[in-house]
Amino acid sequence: MHATFSLAVRGVVAAFALAALAGCQKSQSQPPVMPPPEVTVAVVQPRDLPANFEYVAQISGVREVEVRPRVSGILEKWNFIEGAKVVRGQSLFTIDAAPFRAALARAEADLVSAQATMDQAKRNAGRLKPLYEAKAVSQKEYDDASSGEQIASANVKAAQAAVTEARLNLAYTRVEAPISGITSRALQSEGTLVQAQQTLLTKISQIDPVHVIFSFTESEHLKFTRAMADGTLRLPKDGRFDVKLKLADGSEFSRPGKVDFTDVRVDPNTGTIEARAVIANPQGLLRPGQFARVQLSGGVRPNAIAIPQRAVLEGPGSKIVLTVNAQGIVEPRPVRVGDWTAGEDWIITGGLKAGDQVIVDGVVKARPGSPVKIAQAPPAGAQPGQPPQGQPGQGEQQPAAKPAATANAPQPAK
Repeated sequence: MHATFSLAVRGVVAAFALAALAGCQKSQSQPPVMPPPEVTVAVVQPRDLPANFEYVAQISGVREVEVRPRVSGILEKWNFIEGAKVVRGQSLFTIDAAPFRAALARAEADLVSAQATMDQAKRNAGRLKPLYEAKAVSQKEYDDASSGEQIASANVKAAQAAVTEARLNLAYTRVEAPISGITSRALQSEGTLVQAQQTLLTKISQIDPVHVIFSFTESEHLKFTRAMADGTLRLPKDGRFDVKLKLADGSEFSRPGKVDFTDVRVDPNTGTIEARAVIANPQGLLRPGQFARVQLSGGVRPNAIAIPQRAVLEGPGSKIVLTVNAQGIVEPRPVRVGDWTAGEDWIITGGLKAGDQVIVDGVVKARPGSPVKIAQAPPAGAQPGQPPQGQPGQGEQQPAAKPAATANAPQPAK
């Protein structure tokens, strides 16, 4: 009896052992199902976006004049302080005036002589006129007297012009500032022989306001024009963009400006189109020749689609984004990209529509055709682009490289 019971117990234990072994083998052949990965998405929503452009620019005075002598002679004296402000009409240099005084005296003497000759010719013609009427002199004698009077009158006018020219040349020995502004250094020393219309004496720049000169390429202009034609870009009236300057030290100039000119021609040497802005400079911080970066604002991209740059990936032959459909399945989507916005967004010109859910964070865990779980929004105060807590943030697929900066051209100002 005892032996029979012992055999029964052993049979039950063996049965349980076989069942447990079968269960282990079954669990090893079927691994546990992993939950779908969490991702953060951005819902595509078209909206009006600002269109800003940035270029390298150079400062120039609103008026810049090269001061050159109008007469040749010896430079006698400087009459100004280099680098100081001057006003229009102020004397800058004096050229030796002695030769020009002599020339004026000679011209005045020639005028007196011509006047005397004309008076004599008038008297002769006056005496012959009654004799001619009385048939006492010939027609030739009277005509000669009349012609002599006309020639003498012409000689007087020529002498008067010579006197006027001599007086002007004497006045030009005082070299004056043609405009008000700030002078550069004097380029010729006292005692130098200067040549009329050739020798550069100094320069004067009017620096309040200043001009900001910048250029954009022909291809940028074409891209810009097409965007306006298809309605994806809207510009300020007459192309009068608002302007801000970034200086060489990274600071922003305090006063804004306006674009006031865009050239209609393309420079054949550089293939660029020149544009200009004007900015007030009452404190003289901006100087001619200075380099800066000009930022243009005032344009609008109506109904534009923009997504974070990190959501755009490099695909085979094109850029792609990963989207989540209504069933929670990942779908790759090829897209066409445009310019960058002022922040970290990339404008999408094709491939997406309103309502699409684009994966922004968690792309390394997302697989095309696989389900994903959309994570909750990041907590308040999180840095932009920081993945939600518990979501992998390292080792994700690198986003597409940022393209070379392309800034569209401003609309020509009329």
